[in-house]
Amino acid sequence: MSNGSEDNSSPAERYLASRERAKYPDLASFVAELPFELDAFQDQGCRALEDGRGVLVCAPTGAGKTVVGEFAVHRALTRGGKCFYTTPIKALSNQKYADLVARYGASSVGLLTGDSSINPHAPVVVMTTEVLRNMLYADSVDLDDLTSVVMDEIHYLADKFRGAVWEEVILHLDASVQLVGLSATVSNAEEFGAWLQEVRGHTTVVVDEHRPVPLWQHMMVGRRMFDLFGKAISSEDGRDEGRPQAYARIDPALAKAAADAEARFSRWGGDSRSQRGTARGSVSGNRGTHFRPPARVDVIEKLDGAGLLPAITFIFSRAGCEAAVEQCVKSGMRLTTQAQRERIRAVIDRRSVDLPEADLAVLGYWEWREALERGIAAHHAGMLPVFKETVEELFVAGLIKTVFATETLALGINMPARTVVLEKLTKYNGEGHVDLTAGEYTQLTGRAGRRGIDVEGHAVVLWAPGMDPRAVAGLASKRLYPLRSSFRPSYNMAVNLTDRLGQQRARQLLELSFAQFQSNATVVGMARQVTRNVENIAAHAVSMECHLGNTEEYFSLINDLAAREKELAKGGGARRREQTQTDLAALRRGDIIAIRGGKRSGLAVILDPMVAADGSSRPLVLTEGTWAGRLASADFSGPVPILGRLRLPKHVEHASPGVRRELAAALLAQGIAAPRREPRRSAGEDAELVVLRRAVRAHPVHGCADRDSHLQWARRRANLFSENAGLSAKVDSARDSLGEALARILGLLRSRGYLAGDRLTDAGRVLSRIWSESDLVVAECLREQLWDHLGAPDLAAVVSALVFEARRDLTTPSHLPTAASAEALAATSKLWASITGEESARGLATSRELDFGFAGAIYTWADGGTLTEALAVAAYGGAELPAGDFVRWCRQVIDLLDQIHTVASEPLASTCKHAVGALRRGVVALVAG
Repeated sequence: MSNGSEDNSSPAERYLASRERAKYPDLASFVAELPFELDAFQDQGCRALEDGRGVLVCAPTGAGKTVVGEFAVHRALTRGGKCFYTTPIKALSNQKYADLVARYGASSVGLLTGDSSINPHAPVVVMTTEVLRNMLYADSVDLDDLTSVVMDEIHYLADKFRGAVWEEVILHLDASVQLVGLSATVSNAEEFGAWLQEVRGHTTVVVDEHRPVPLWQHMMVGRRMFDLFGKAISSEDGRDEGRPQAYARIDPALAKAAADAEARFSRWGGDSRSQRGTARGSVSGNRGTHFRPPARVDVIEKLDGAGLLPAITFIFSRAGCEAAVEQCVKSGMRLTTQAQRERIRAVIDRRSVDLPEADLAVLGYWEWREALERGIAAHHAGMLPVFKETVEELFVAGLIKTVFATETLALGINMPARTVVLEKLTKYNGEGHVDLTAGEYTQLTGRAGRRGIDVEGHAVVLWAPGMDPRAVAGLASKRLYPLRSSFRPSYNMAVNLTDRLGQQRARQLLELSFAQFQSNATVVGMARQVTRNVENIAAHAVSMECHLGNTEEYFSLINDLAAREKELAKGGGARRREQTQTDLAALRRGDIIAIRGGKRSGLAVILDPMVAADGSSRPLVLTEGTWAGRLASADFSGPVPILGRLRLPKHVEHASPGVRRELAAALLAQGIAAPRREPRRSAGEDAELVVLRRAVRAHPVHGCADRDSHLQWARRRANLFSENAGLSAKVDSARDSLGEALARILGLLRSRGYLAGDRLTDAGRVLSRIWSESDLVVAECLREQLWDHLGAPDLAAVVSALVFEARRDLTTPSHLPTAASAEALAATSKLWASITGEESARGLATSRELDFGFAGAIYTWADGGTLTEALAVAAYGGAELPAGDFVRWCRQVIDLLDQIHTVASEPLASTCKHAVGALRRGVVALVAG
């Protein structure tokens, strides 16, 4: 396909091309409008669509897989159908909407997100995946004539909190709708494609691991930058260039520089091996207490000098991103020309025209603006949305030269750079600091290299003590992460499925999920192992045979004997520990005791008994060997008799060597002989033990010369029996895990009156329209009318507890805005506790805990306070909220209030409407333009 260029093909070639165009007319018209030729994987995906098949396209970031999605849009418009283009995040929806409007015009394209509703009945609508899920459950008329759905970033179905939505959509879409899945390259694309084939019908899987822009890997040691890999060993067709798999080994110069730096660090007194959570040879390394990484300013200047800007530096900390920008600005760094600064100012003015003048200072507007004019920016979830959108626009336009970002930038937003810098190879995952996975590393570095602009991209890792270049090379060369389903039924899903399908068909639908598909695949492997074990059990039964008697019977006696001995030993040990504690608790100052084992053995005098409130004792003693210190019950075994008494001075300076020597001499002068360790009483007096020992000795196999060999085979056989019991339990559980979870959920919902059989009650219909992690808590509060008496600000405060989740570095304030909100939150908490109690009793995951940390701030805002006042209230309560977080949480509260408004009765419905109006103002009301 020539795209208008001069055609030098032969008549035969032109004939074949004409036949192709006749076979794929939609593709021909689509390609004719493109300014570039399709890559092979793009062409394959588009042909599959025109053949009437669904398609899953897995390709690296920046490879151009969205072209296949855009072809689905083209076909819908050409054929008079509809196409929905879904994305996981609002920012990506906004970006895709702008792209499609620029291509097809505003009249043909709509947008539906939680913030925006633009031309919602257009033939092409961009939306978040949750919006489409809600439309499917509501049987929206806008689903009529839907011919295709594009699911961009479809690998989001692995997301712990939101991934289930993707599977719900895939399972509920009408079979006539073509599905276009666009994914990062995952290592189990074939498995995912096989599932799509099973639940959606004909599906073509297109996997392309070739990066259109080669990526070169580097490490910076100090201020010097080295190639990560040595000389290429295979690049005959040029496709291996920039791919780690093509390289034989670590660059020798890098290996030497890293070794030298490690040696210098050790001489300075650092020890990377002793630092928490790292070791030499690790991926992450450790900066230690004496190591200073290269200054951020130096890194950027190094990249600038090498022509490697624009760059994205991933820091994994919001505060770190802001600090990096501040460091660069304070250094006087300026990366823009006068002409570029004028263009930057124009974009800023256009984007921020609606920002309230009074809020500019608290938003850090002037500092943000100055950094942008210098070509420097931060990008993270705590920023005001309009700030992030401005940074994205300027970066794509080439006006921002360096961005310091958290990993959220790597998720979907189209902001490629020439270079990506990783300051660390660890991140905080909500529970602790963990190493980046190979998939995460590839996702982050995949931003490097802009197609059509750069001939190559660059990834730079900053070296730190303990970081082994070979481990980093392993990250860079591994195939990406496997896609794992996070699908689990929720209360809302349960009532919607049961209402539409009934419990039996709902259960069958869950069994079609990717989660169950993967679970079943695991079941196959476990079931095969069970079969192999059964075969080995039979073989071991032959090997353990004895000509004198029954080995299995003898082995059973041996086990019974060992179990009885262990039981008696355990009981005796418990009695001895109890006696020790009792005797230690009775000791007084000056008592002489004996220590009967270890390096402290001998006589000792009690200097301080120290009995704690829980009854445990840690007596301070002085031994005849002049050692002074505290002992614990573990230093004794059994009784601790008092052997005598020694008069002690009122104050004993036991830290003084002279005092210790005098007391030790006085102790020995008492003439008390330290008793020897008493032998433990024989357990042979136990009648059952005596019988078992006699039975073992009397058994015929006991006298066999090959007894040990027989017992060895018997143990192996018993281990296989035990393993099979565990595997069989896992198989039974995995085969019906989702179905059983649904049954337990439905049981709880019936007990609380949301279902009568398979029929939704009035309460059930309310629950079916609440899309929230706290869906059942919300529905229960509405049914119990806990919030009906609240005013708008109080309602906003109470509802915030159901959506807000404090970051790890925030604390929940102890105060609440008003007595009314405090009372309502107390009642809500009591109801939540009731629900979680029943959930635990039924073996279900408990509903998320309430968090009051945003209540004061959102009350202030809903009550007409300024942004400065609202943030000050949050800070007073211990929650230092950035403006971007404040806006994000306000919008989530608005979203839940909107849902409640649609299902609540008066007066609560009106209060919800008033609360939304009070919240949706100022910076909270600003949406992407």
